[in-house]
Amino acid sequence: MTATRVRFNPFDAGFRRDPYPLYHRLRDADPVHRTLGMWVLTRHADVREVLRGRTFSAGLIPAQVERRLDPGTRIVRLGRTSLVFTDNPEHARLRGLVNRAFTGVVDLRPMVERITDDLLGRACGDMIADLADPLPVRVLCAWMDLPMDVAGRVAAWTHDIRFLLEPGLMKRNDVARVTQVVDDFVVALEPVIAHRRAHPGDDLISRLAAAGTGGGDRLADEEVAFVAIMSFVAGHETTTSLIGNALLALLRYPEQADLLRGRPELAGAAVRETLRFDSPLQMTKRLATRDGEIGGRAIAAGDQILLCLAAANRDPAVFADPDAFDVTRDTTGHVALGDGLHGCLGGQLAQLQAQVVLERLASRPLRLRGEPPEWQTHSQIVRGLTRLPVTWGRA
Repeated sequence: MTATRVRFNPFDAGFRRDPYPLYHRLRDADPVHRTLGMWVLTRHADVREVLRGRTFSAGLIPAQVERRLDPGTRIVRLGRTSLVFTDNPEHARLRGLVNRAFTGVVDLRPMVERITDDLLGRACGDMIADLADPLPVRVLCAWMDLPMDVAGRVAAWTHDIRFLLEPGLMKRNDVARVTQVVDDFVVALEPVIAHRRAHPGDDLISRLAAAGTGGGDRLADEEVAFVAIMSFVAGHETTTSLIGNALLALLRYPEQADLLRGRPELAGAAVRETLRFDSPLQMTKRLATRDGEIGGRAIAAGDQILLCLAAANRDPAVFADPDAFDVTRDTTGHVALGDGLHGCLGGQLAQLQAQVVLERLASRPLRLRGEPPEWQTHSQIVRGLTRLPVTWGRA
């Protein structure tokens, strides 16, 4: 197949259902593919080179947002100062402060187990609505020790603010709504942050408020609020998708589910294999800051580059039999959580939640109900389910 016969079209319904055949064709025929005003990369080596490269900026999305908004608005400041979108030196400053707050995730296991058990006790058969969707929001709200009046609004706020990750999907009315939601979220967090500065605990907001350097640098109140908000935005939908994708893979590969049932200590490995096999974050963008070359193609400063993380994770040059789901596989080198400067800060927490779910369900055989699973359609970069109807037994 020649390069001219392969075209990347993320809006195609077939691609939304199963993107992997197209990823394979692109990788074989045109791995540095020019379309839709950007370069599309599908080889593991090329994707990792850009993720690790210092000549590629993560600031493309804030620039797209700023073109549509008043530069003095809080939502623009959120884009400019978020860990997700900043480059060095500001990224290094923020990362150094925030890393201190995100230590000790393993200590959250009892809380994650308690919330998971509560949700499973109420589950009626849709593993997304009953478990995978509410779990990450409840875990983050508990870790931040948010008051109920704030926690009850977080899920809706997060759904709106996630448009910041894909500003091209925002319509005019979305811009006004998301701008207001960011303001509402920050205003709701302000008294919480003030209280934690005066009466610190061991919750995440207290940790963020207390984080500092030997030189006296600290996060300002608004920066603490922005980190809290982006923890939900970056950690909710991707964790939901990770849990749903893991459960669906085990349903479709019953021999792997049987293996996990007999060896529940493989739950962590099953989560890592899900990240590789069916990556929740399928793709991310970078902006070239200087002229260069990728895979033999000339890249100009200012070019947009789409990194197909999920394609890289099924590159046969790195992973043998990449289209097989194998919970005993060595997944070292997968890029589902990014790599380099912008490696996912919340990846450990997402994996912990998915691992606890698989451990809890390992002895409760799941079966798909008659209705097929439903894939979400509101995001181009996230691959996850909106419905996963199952029947399941209890231990």
